[in-house]
Amino acid sequence: MDSVTGIVLAGGAGARLGGADKGLHDFRGRPLVEWTLDRLQPQVDAVIISCNRNLDRYASFGHPLVQDRLPPHAGPLAGLVAALSVAPTPLCVSVPCDNPHLPANLVARLAEAHAAHDGQPCVAHDGEREQWLYAIMRRDQGRELDLWLDQGGRAAREWYRAAGAVMVDFSDARDAFRNLNLHRDFESP
Repeated sequence: MDSVTGIVLAGGAGARLGGADKGLHDFRGRPLVEWTLDRLQPQVDAVIISCNRNLDRYASFGHPLVQDRLPPHAGPLAGLVAALSVAPTPLCVSVPCDNPHLPANLVARLAEAHAAHDGQPCVAHDGEREQWLYAIMRRDQGRELDLWLDQGGRAAREWYRAAGAVMVDFSDARDAFRNLNLHRDFESP
């Protein structure tokens, strides 16, 4: 398997949390992004955090940071393209910052599908729906994504569909894709 950079998408507005920076929101005594990093780091060769505020706090996790070059809140693909432009490896896997339960084999399974499908972007599917932000692609596909964003594209599902993304079956790990989005989500186990 080629070397892989993990990209943690933490640049959102946190609208469903009243504008709070979701990655830094406390979950069981630790910032949510820390849980995500703990699950992702063993699976990748490098990590980049895409964030747009609280840069000092994110820098404390010891990974390079990138910020969106597009107007504020242009969506997660703006953070992804910024990270792809500086990624040190040929392959990159994106994950949102709000999942403390990432599958321990997420990267391996996505990379296997990527290789089997001649380098097409691959997206996790939990058996019920596509998980657009859990994806693998080649670093150089960032140029195509950048052009698409410049033309006004924003929705991850539209980009991945246009790019011919392959769905990777994670129905055996459906609960692993449960993001924490609302205040009540942080209170449940």
